Amino acid sequence: MNDDLSDAALEAQLVDLRQEHADLHAAIQAISLMPLPDMLLIGRLKRKKLKLKDEISIIEDQLNPDIIA
Repeated sequence: MNDDLSDAALEAQLVDLRQEHADLHAAIQAISLMPLPDMLLIGRLKRKKLKLKDEISIIEDQLNPDIIA
């Protein structure tokens, strides 16, 4: 079980990861609107965004574990 300090650290990390995820989303949107979008860059950013989403899910699961009776 996590103690309060590690929960606080996980919450802080979660905030950072969510912000980075939002920043990547905005960057992908901006690049997509360019006259000649760099599809290779968009692909890399999307993969990084997906990796961040996975990391966010892992941390959320650690903070809110499912309780099976």
